[in-house]
Amino acid sequence: MRIWLLLFGICSILSVPLATLSNQTAASNRIRHLNIAATINPMTAAFIVKQLELANQESERAILIRLDTPGGLDSAMRDIIQAELNSAIPVIVYVAPHGARAASAGALITLAADFAAMAPGTNIGAAHPVAIGMGSGNQGDNPMMEKALNDAAAYARSLAQQRGRNQEWAEDAVRKSVSISAEEAVDLAVVDLIADNIPDLLQKLDGYKYIRNGKALVFHSANIVQLQVEMNWRQQILNAISNPNVAYMLMMLGILGIFFEISQPGVILPGVIGAIAILLAFFAFSTLPVNYVGVLLILLAFVLFVLEVKVTSYGMLSIGGIIAMTLGSLMLIDSSEPYLQISHAVIAATVIASAGFFLFAVSMVVRTQKRPAVSGQEGMIGETGTVVKWIDGRGSVFVHGEYWQARATEILQPGTEIEVVRMLNGLELEVKAKSQGAQTTPETKE
Repeated sequence: MRIWLLLFGICSILSVPLATLSNQTAASNRIRHLNIAATINPMTAAFIVKQLELANQESERAILIRLDTPGGLDSAMRDIIQAELNSAIPVIVYVAPHGARAASAGALITLAADFAAMAPGTNIGAAHPVAIGMGSGNQGDNPMMEKALNDAAAYARSLAQQRGRNQEWAEDAVRKSVSISAEEAVDLAVVDLIADNIPDLLQKLDGYKYIRNGKALVFHSANIVQLQVEMNWRQQILNAISNPNVAYMLMMLGILGIFFEISQPGVILPGVIGAIAILLAFFAFSTLPVNYVGVLLILLAFVLFVLEVKVTSYGMLSIGGIIAMTLGSLMLIDSSEPYLQISHAVIAATVIASAGFFLFAVSMVVRTQKRPAVSGQEGMIGETGTVVKWIDGRGSVFVHGEYWQARATEILQPGTEIEVVRMLNGLELEVKAKSQGAQTTPETKE
């Protein structure tokens, strides 16, 4: 019995390194596959950097990024490139599928890869920097843009030099926004090869060399197993929020919710939704080239709509609010890049819907303010009732389902229909006969 226990213990101890060795062997035959078909923003950067770290920890064969992007944020691009340059395993960037592009930030991410490939019918380039918060203008008129341009050009040239690619073209892609097709990219030594699909790409890359720590290593694609990784739901939501159209609609939704809460205090839900939407919009604006004059104009429109509730302006404040909202929406995103702009159709629909909501809410508030009171002391004025008992100008009346003490300047009889004139000291009503013909007597002073 002891011998069997001893053998079982030895086998258990030996199985641990064997299982570890088996896992390492499986990981070494694996290539991590990422699909990036979006702008380069903090969410996509965090996703790519995290997957690069995991692939290196698992000692996988390589990591493959299938890229289709119009560009994006400079800081997010640099995070991705830094992770590429510091990766121990080779990084493959494949511009695909057919018709895809690696523009702006995507072009530099492709240049920084160990192996760069493109599918037929794709293009790469147009890497002119888009500065956030610097405003528009010509390069010569804006020293900050000139500095950003020189920095980006030097950065692109250094990446091409490190990966043995065309340095002159890399600089022209930044300074002159040149863009080339897949075939031209191969001819100009911008990318390594053209591949129809991923199996074709891996087959063609077999035997290609890459440099690590000054040593030439060979990439082998035999027996490779692909591990496709997608963003989780949280990353997908935050990535979607970074879309300029979504960010703009979130901001308008937030303003509408807060306005409704101000005009109708105590509803709570619209205010909560509005606050959440505003915060999400501010998160998205941190990744976009926002013109803060546009933001201020939209906030001014909000203030004008709120004032319309408090001030009688005969619609002038509402008209001013609509104009400020329209101009602010058109100025909100300060960029000539189409993928960073808000759709004019979205702006028109949002402004019309928002203006309609504001005007409807304002009209309802004004109508409510003009409506006669139906509760409290003011609510009793005009109510009708019946005299129950009356002696010497005073008595009790039945009004609004209750018995009240009352006085009048008329002689009233029990059963006479009366109308409330006003409430005296909160406990007594002044009434008058509803029907004509009652005899009057001089009011006595107390």
